[in-house]
Amino acid sequence: MIDCIFCKIVKKDVPSEILRENEDAVIFKDIRPSAPIHYLIVPKKHIVSVKEVTREDEALLGRLVHMAKEAADTLSLTGYKLVFNVGKDGGQIIDHLHLHLLGGWK
Repeated sequence: MIDCIFCKIVKKDVPSEILRENEDAVIFKDIRPSAPIHYLIVPKKHIVSVKEVTREDEALLGRLVHMAKEAADTLSLTGYKLVFNVGKDGGQIIDHLHLHLLGGWK
């Protein structure tokens, strides 16, 4: 998607604070954090939302969750939340599937 900000971040056309990256996804800091630690796990494949996921995406979703766990370990989080917002009515702001990693509360 040419106008998708997350696609631009994935392509490194827009700067972001990247925590890690692999062939499937990029993890970067949310610019409007809703927790002391707030990262987004974004697949490189453009999928609009969970509503658009197909069976062929099942393994990718599992890898996103595993990347979130690895990021939480890297950040020394002992507890955290993983959240998919689905659609505008579910709080999704960017039309590119992404998993929120939230933590850092004491």
